[in-house]
Amino acid sequence: MPARTPAPSRVLVLALLATGSPALAATPAASSAVVTGSVPGAPAASGPRAPGAPTPGAVVQGELAPLKVKPVDGPRLSLQPTHPKPGDPVLVTVSGASALPTGTLAGRPLRFFAWNDGYAALTSLPVEQAEGSVPVDVTASGRGLPVLLSGVLNVGAPGFRERELRVANKYVSPPKAVKARMEADRKAFAAAFAQPFQAPLFGQNFAWPREATVTAPFGDRRSFNGKLQTQHFGVDLDGATGSPVVAANDGTVVLVRDNYASGNTVLLHHGAGLYTAYFHLSRIDVKDGATVKQGDALGRVGSTGRVTGPHLHWGVKADDRWVDGQTLLKLDFTGAPEAPGMATNAPGLGNP
Repeated sequence: MPARTPAPSRVLVLALLATGSPALAATPAASSAVVTGSVPGAPAASGPRAPGAPTPGAVVQGELAPLKVKPVDGPRLSLQPTHPKPGDPVLVTVSGASALPTGTLAGRPLRFFAWNDGYAALTSLPVEQAEGSVPVDVTASGRGLPVLLSGVLNVGAPGFRERELRVANKYVSPPKAVKARMEADRKAFAAAFAQPFQAPLFGQNFAWPREATVTAPFGDRRSFNGKLQTQHFGVDLDGATGSPVVAANDGTVVLVRDNYASGNTVLLHHGAGLYTAYFHLSRIDVKDGATVKQGDALGRVGSTGRVTGPHLHWGVKADDRWVDGQTLLKLDFTGAPEAPGMATNAPGLGNP
């Protein structure tokens, strides 16, 4: 009588046969799942077997090897500073994105650029910004669908001072003959600030243009001779005439000019919509269009233009707004801990 072939429903087909596959080897650190099975009706094998091969017809038992999958990091958003004040620059960083993000801060479009292993955008808060929460919304592409990243900046009180200064009357009520020069100065500044947007020209954090006492911080509200009301869009650093002034970071000279109010002036473009300004110089040591590195000499402290005495007025413009240079020094562009004298106040530099 011919042997009856077992029905397919009675046969358990193992994906891994008796070959000593590591997937069926006992692994203490592996998952606790157990694979068992048998082939009914199979005759016992005779003769030598390969080392590690199970006996045919016996139960095959083992544990599944662990499946090692590297976690997929999605896009992440970080903001600096986390508690800004009106008139501060703001650095928005996105990591884990697969393409250039888009977004807004308080409804203002952000201009992102590739930076380190991710993307960044440098923007600013106006000096008129109200105290309270400011939304940040960024759309970034990960490995799947675009992701909406949302953050909030908690803006504090500005704390701007009120000051009254005395200057020559010609700077408060300039004569008609000077107004044409002032208009020419305005156009020269506008042209210098109209550089095409590009990636940063620097690779490190910003440093002070000179180590000195801050005699007037950013944001002071001023009246000149009790008449003219204005606001101080820079940081004044003390210094005797002839003291050296250096570049706060790598960049390109986009303006060298003797202006009516700011005197001998140098403007540097650093890319990413960021500029630094150096006013009231007694001497200028660079030429328009020159490329400079951080710490290169730009000129000397002076008292040219509308001033009450020799000092350096250091201005910072980010995303078309004048911002506080002292906050710029605290922004970490490198992803590394802050370095003394680079992203923090330099030794010996006091604050009023």
